[in-house]
Amino acid sequence: MSRLCLALLVVLLFLLGCKSQNQNLMIVKELNSNWEFSEKDSVNWLPAKVPGCVHTDLLANGKIEDPFYRLNEHDLQWIDKKDWIYKTEFKLDQKLLNKDRLVLDFKGLDTYADVYLNDQKVLSADNMFREWTVDVKKYLKSGKNKLKIEFRSPIHEGLNLYDANGFVYPGAENDQAELGQVEGNKRVSIYTRKAGYHYGWDWGPRLVSSGIWRPICLKAWDNARIKDLQIVQNEVNEDLARFTAILELEAEQEVLAGIQIQNDGMDLVTSEVQLKKGNHTYELDFDIKNPKLWWPNGLGDQILYNIKAQVNINGKKEDASHRIGIRTIDVVRKKDEKGTSFFFRVNGIPVFMKGANYIPNDIFPTRVSKEQLKKAIATAKKSNMNMLRVWGGGYYEDDLFYDLCDEAGILVWQDFMFACAMYPGDQEFLDNVRLEARDNIKRLRNHPSIALWCGNNEILVAWNNWGWKRQAKEQGEEVSAKVWKAYTDIFHEVLPKAVETYDPSRFYWSSSPSSGTGIKPDLINGDDHYWGVWWGKEPFETYATHIARFMSEYGFQSFPEMKSVRKYAEPEDYDIYSEVMKSHQRSSIGNETIEYYMLKDYKKPKDFESFLYVNHVLQAEGIKFALEGHRRAMPYCMGSLYWQMNDCWPVASWSSTDYYQEWKALQYYVKKGFEPLLVSPYFENDSIKVAVVNDHLKEIKAKLVMRVLDFYGKEKWSESKDITICKNSSEVFFSQEFKSFLQNRNPNRELFLVEVQMGKEVLERNILYFNPVKDLELPQPNVEFRITKGEEAYEISLTSDVLAKNLFFTLGDEDGFFSDNYFDVLAGESVNIKLETELSLAEIKKVIQLRTLDTTFE
Repeated sequence: MSRLCLALLVVLLFLLGCKSQNQNLMIVKELNSNWEFSEKDSVNWLPAKVPGCVHTDLLANGKIEDPFYRLNEHDLQWIDKKDWIYKTEFKLDQKLLNKDRLVLDFKGLDTYADVYLNDQKVLSADNMFREWTVDVKKYLKSGKNKLKIEFRSPIHEGLNLYDANGFVYPGAENDQAELGQVEGNKRVSIYTRKAGYHYGWDWGPRLVSSGIWRPICLKAWDNARIKDLQIVQNEVNEDLARFTAILELEAEQEVLAGIQIQNDGMDLVTSEVQLKKGNHTYELDFDIKNPKLWWPNGLGDQILYNIKAQVNINGKKEDASHRIGIRTIDVVRKKDEKGTSFFFRVNGIPVFMKGANYIPNDIFPTRVSKEQLKKAIATAKKSNMNMLRVWGGGYYEDDLFYDLCDEAGILVWQDFMFACAMYPGDQEFLDNVRLEARDNIKRLRNHPSIALWCGNNEILVAWNNWGWKRQAKEQGEEVSAKVWKAYTDIFHEVLPKAVETYDPSRFYWSSSPSSGTGIKPDLINGDDHYWGVWWGKEPFETYATHIARFMSEYGFQSFPEMKSVRKYAEPEDYDIYSEVMKSHQRSSIGNETIEYYMLKDYKKPKDFESFLYVNHVLQAEGIKFALEGHRRAMPYCMGSLYWQMNDCWPVASWSSTDYYQEWKALQYYVKKGFEPLLVSPYFENDSIKVAVVNDHLKEIKAKLVMRVLDFYGKEKWSESKDITICKNSSEVFFSQEFKSFLQNRNPNRELFLVEVQMGKEVLERNILYFNPVKDLELPQPNVEFRITKGEEAYEISLTSDVLAKNLFFTLGDEDGFFSDNYFDVLAGESVNIKLETELSLAEIKKVIQLRTLDTTFE
C-alpha cells in the first residue's frame, strides 16, 4: 500500500469517526448502587454505600455508635473478626452482551475478597492497593445479574499466616493488637497488603475494616481498548518540548486503527497502526512548540497541558487523556566536601523543599470528600509549601489528590505502602507487591507532581538502630538471614525494578531515612528523621543543630483546639489524664511529654482550655526552631518536611491541622516560616545572629532594620544596614557576641525585632525573645479591635497598648478562618487581618473572643 493510500485511509477513518459521534469502542457501566450487606450467615440485610466499608455502613444503619466519640472505638473491635457479604443486582441487555469482551473492573477491594457473579466464583482478591479485573462475558446473561462479594476477616487471615510462618518478624509496634483483642496479642498487619494505619498507629485509632473502597464498573468493548496511556517527556528547551505517547492497547484480533494525539483539542500527530492481537504498546512521537514550564509553588506558574489519545476503528472511538506539566526534575546525589548531597533540582534550579508529611484524612478512606482534599491542598499552597510526603503506612491517594497537587505546584514524595515493620518475602507476597507497584506507578506516573518513589518508611533505620536485627538473631541466624533477604528482595529488587520498568525517569529511594541503598542514615549523605526532640526530650534548640542533607521527618505534639475537643468529649473528660483524653492520645509518652516541655518554657495553665491554647503555642514555637534552622542551613540542607500536616481522627498528635481541618498555631507558623523571603534572628553558641533566606530566583536589594524594644514600645537599641540578598540563598547579615549585646538590657522585658524593608514596605519581619516565656514579665494588654465587612471577607483592625503575645481569635464553636492567628502585637502597633465566615456581623460580635498568653496562667 502506498504512503498516499495510507494517508487517505487514516483521513477516512477519522471522517467516519466524526460522523459517528455516539459510536464508542468502550461502554462503561458503573455498579456502585443498590448494594446490601450482612454479616456472613446472617439473614439481616441492610443497605450499603459503595464505595464504603463495613464500619461506615454499620454506622449509617444505626448499628454502631460514632467510633470517634469518647471511648466508642474500644467497643467496636468485634467487627474485624467477622466475615461480611456485599451483594447487588444489575440488568443488562443483549446488545451489551454481544460485545467482544466484558470485564469487571474493581478499583479497590479491602482486602480478602471472593467475588461471585451469578453464583460463579470469578475472582479472589488479597490486596487493598491493587486494581482487579476479570473477564466475565461467559457468566453474564440478559436481564438480571447477581454480584456478590464475600470479605473474609483480615484478622483471621492474618492469624493463619502468622501461625504458619514459624517465627516472628520484628517491628509492627504500632499494630494495636492488645486493644483489638487479637488472639495472643499477635501483630498480624504485616501479612496483609492493607493500609497499616487501620491496625492503629501512634496517632490513630484501631479500626480494621473491610469493604468495597473504590468504585466497580463493567467494561464492554469490540475490537480493542486503550489499557493505558503514558506520556514520556524526552527533551525540553525554550522553543520545543519533545514527547512520546505510549499507548497500551488490547486487541481482540488484528485490525487497522487510526490513532490521534491532541493537545487541548488541537491535533499534534495522526497515524494508522495495524494492531496485533493481545496486549501491545504503540509509540507516537509529538512536539509542543514554545512550551511553558510547570513550576513548584512559589517559583512560577503551574501550566498544564491536556493530552488526549484517540483510537478509531471502523468509525468507533475511544479516548484516554492525561494532564501533564512540562518540567525536568531530578534528585542530585553528588559528592562534596561534607558528604553526598540530596536535593531536588527542578527545571535546572536547586529547590529547597518546604512541606510536611501527609497521612490519610480519615481512618475510613471513603469518607474523605472532594472538599476535604481540596481544602488540604489549599492549606499546603497557602502555607507556602512545595512538597508533601505521602507516607507509607496509609494508602496510595485517590487521583484527585494528585490532580490538586498538579494544580497547586505541590511536589509529592511518594512512599510505597510499607512502614515500620519487616515484611514477608515468600514468592506469593513478592508477586503481589510487584503487581501492586505496577498498578500504582502506571496510575500516577503522568502527574508532574510526582517527584520521587520511596520504598518504605523507617524500616532500614529500625533494623539497624531499634533492635530489630537483634530480635531476628535471637530467633536464629537462619531467621535473621531470611528476614533481611525479604527486605532486600522487596526494596532492592522488586520495587526499584518496577520503577525502572514503568517510570524510569524518576528517582527511587529505597528507605526513608537512609544514606543510600541499604546504608543506614547519617547527617551527611541522605535524609533523616529526627526525633531527639519528643522521644529523646532534647531541647527545641536542637532542631537548629541536628541537620541532615534533607530533613524528611520531625515533629512535636498538640491537642486539637477546644472547638474540636467538644465534638468528641464531654466536660467530665476535660483533663489530659482522663480516660477519654488518654485514649485520644496514642503516643506511649504523649501527654506527659507535652506537659514536660510546656513546664520548661511556660507557667502552668490555669484550666483545660488554657492548656490546649498554650499547647498550640508550645508546638508552634518549638517547630519554628526547625523551620528556620533547616532553611538557614541551605544549601547543605535542602528540605524540611515536618510530621505531620493532618489527622485521620480527632486526637492529640503531631499535626498542624486537626481532623476537622482547623488550623492550629503551628499551621500559621508554617505559613510564615515557609515564606519565600525569611528573616531569622537566632542564637548560636555565644552569639546572636540574623540570617536572611531568599527562595526567589532573583536578588533583592533591601534594608535590614534591627531594634530592641521593651514590652511597652520604647526603643532601647537600633541598627540598620543596606543588604543585597542573593537569589536562592541563605546568608548571615548580623552577628554579635550575645553577652555584649545584652549589656544594660532587661531580657525579661525586652524583645529583638528584625525587619527586611524596601522603602516604606516591610517585606518580612520576625521577633526573638531573650528568655523562656515563663521568665518574661508580660504586661496585661488592652487590645481593641474593629470588624468591618469587606468584599470577600471581614476586615479586623486591632491595636494594643502594650505587647500582646500570641493573640488568638476564636469564634467559639462557629466556623470561620482567620488569615492570621497566634501572633504577637507590639505596643501601639496597628494590625489588620481577615476573617472568612458565613456569619453575619451581628453574629460575629456575639461569639468572637480573643486571648493572649498572659491571661492563661494560674
